[in-house]
Amino acid sequence: MKRTIAYSAVLLLALSCSTTRSLAPDQSRLARNEVTFVSGGKLSLSEITPYIKQQSNARLIGDWSPLLGMYGWGGIFKKIGTEPVIFDSDVVNGSVDNIRTHLEYLGYYDAKVDAEISTKKQLTHVNYIIDLGERKTVSEIRYDIPDGEFSDEFFSDIDNSLVQEGIYLSEDILEKESVRSAAYFRNLGYYDYSKSNYSFVADTVTVPGKTTLRYQIRNSRPLQKYTIGEVSISHSSDVTIKPSILKNLNTLHPGDIYSEKNVNNTYSRLSSLKLFNSVSVEMNAGDSSEVNCNIVLSESELKGFKANLELSSNSTGLFGVAPKLTFYHKNIFHGGEWLNVNLSGNFLFKLDKSNVRSNEFGVSTSLSLPRFVGLPYSAFKGGVLPRTEVKLSFNYQNRPEFTRNIASGSFGYTGSFNNRLRYQLYPLQLNFVRMLNISEEFIKVLIENPYMASSYISHMDAGVGGTIINSSYDELIPKGSYHSERISFDLSGNLLSALNKVLPVDELGQRTIFGSPYAQYVRAEINLARGISWGKNDGHTLALRLLTGVGFAYGNSTSMPYEKQFYSGGANSLRGWQARSVGPGFSQDYKLFAIPNQTGDIKLEANLEYRFKMFWKLEGALFADAGNVWNINADYQEQVFHFNDFYKAIAADWGAGLRVNLDYILLRFDAGFQIYNPSRPEGERWISPKDYFNTKSFAIHFGVGYPF
Repeated sequence: MKRTIAYSAVLLLALSCSTTRSLAPDQSRLARNEVTFVSGGKLSLSEITPYIKQQSNARLIGDWSPLLGMYGWGGIFKKIGTEPVIFDSDVVNGSVDNIRTHLEYLGYYDAKVDAEISTKKQLTHVNYIIDLGERKTVSEIRYDIPDGEFSDEFFSDIDNSLVQEGIYLSEDILEKESVRSAAYFRNLGYYDYSKSNYSFVADTVTVPGKTTLRYQIRNSRPLQKYTIGEVSISHSSDVTIKPSILKNLNTLHPGDIYSEKNVNNTYSRLSSLKLFNSVSVEMNAGDSSEVNCNIVLSESELKGFKANLELSSNSTGLFGVAPKLTFYHKNIFHGGEWLNVNLSGNFLFKLDKSNVRSNEFGVSTSLSLPRFVGLPYSAFKGGVLPRTEVKLSFNYQNRPEFTRNIASGSFGYTGSFNNRLRYQLYPLQLNFVRMLNISEEFIKVLIENPYMASSYISHMDAGVGGTIINSSYDELIPKGSYHSERISFDLSGNLLSALNKVLPVDELGQRTIFGSPYAQYVRAEINLARGISWGKNDGHTLALRLLTGVGFAYGNSTSMPYEKQFYSGGANSLRGWQARSVGPGFSQDYKLFAIPNQTGDIKLEANLEYRFKMFWKLEGALFADAGNVWNINADYQEQVFHFNDFYKAIAADWGAGLRVNLDYILLRFDAGFQIYNPSRPEGERWISPKDYFNTKSFAIHFGVGYPF
């Protein structure tokens, strides 16, 4: 252990000393830009940094970065590493001018900006010193607005104006007000109205200490409202779509008052069909009071296949292969209906004489309709219409302990409140689970563990569910900083419980329907993720995730159905373990299952990952994961969640990864090593680096996309 620490210290020292190795004697590396505010308040660094012309290299600790050190070694390391930013004193004055100009735009008219430069051992630090000075407050506003209907409409919107008495005067706020107000009038029919119609003049001289602002609307010609004239919709002959669908999605109709909001709504609705590579809504002034509309829809690829593959292995010799093939059609019935058919598998096996294996096959299909079934199109006024979704699936699982079939169906609605906040609401969710071929050994285990036994019975699951997602990105591979929040819930069995008086009772005292007991539970899960990017081209990202979930069975159920329970471990979870091989709680590695199958009612997990670009399409990653699952009730106390000691059962790992980012897809290879394993005997839970391989404490995963 001491030798490992010594080697690491030597390596870090070598790297840190080499960050200036490639520089000429008369050159220095820009190590850091700093901003200091000496008076007049303080702005966020994000307001100032974009106006500094020369940015320093991204750093990990202090002024040091491992990629900078690698570059100094030359050879192949020069391709892997990051080229140092050579300090250029000429651009400092330009940065000072940039910052001063921007501060004036923000209303700091008397701001002073200076720069202090210090260089030591070929490392240069630049400190931009800012005195913001005093800002001017608007004391009085005088309006010069055309008379008539326009004046009435202007003053009816005055409470929404960004320019009010008491605000700080700035070009920034005046620019934003002209853009906001112009959009307001274009929605009222003033088609050719723009921010160029606005003029602002500030008087700070006439009355000392008082700022009077003149708010003027310029009209070189009479302001008038326009109506919609002719409306035409054209699209490629390669796309066959029912005219009624396009008509219902279009919100621009002849004779209506022109509204920019309706133009944008039409564009958003037609784009949301995802049938066309581009949507163009062209508005052209016809006669003196009409605007003609020409909607042009381009062709698109309507159908195709998608493939995905995940591979994993761990130190016990267990291998996992999870392929998935999807066929999609975005216009199956010529009305913008999306059809998806998925074929998936999950195969686990050991390459030894034990011949242990688990096979899982699944087929699912979903049909999404571009409307809210049950309500007319006219009930929704915005740019995004909800869709109705119907799903059917069948899953076959063949494990050493049992065989199980799951038939599922759901009906619900998906949509968004804006471009980022999305929802999925399913008023009807059905699962029919049938247990078959249970081995005699597993039956004995279930007899000894009644709480577990109730999770492994044939049953029916009927209820409601939903998910709310708030995300700052739409693409599969987020670029730059990002965040996402996901909350989901399931509520099952309550409607069926109203029929308890007429439903038959089985030998265990549970009410049954169609010969199987129905499940009754509530389940919720919260998933929070954030990525913080910095450096040139956002080459460094610190990604974090917090995940918690809890499920509680009641009424007709003793425990949660197995398929609704939580698990940890795997390519997107605790990467030092195989999937479903952590917990619950302090539980020893299950001998109940030949292949890990450990689940619980409660889940807590945290993940931290540092991602950095290397060269070409390659990215590296260092990560750490922590978490576990627990039961609310169980046959053994070491599985139960207790507030006083749950933290002692939190498993932890660290690891490194290599990724190939091809922009449209990201291939990921991760190796995780256990740090703390709560399933081991007390006193042996912390795992030394020298024992990573000889104590079966690592796992390897291959996947597609970032883990979170």
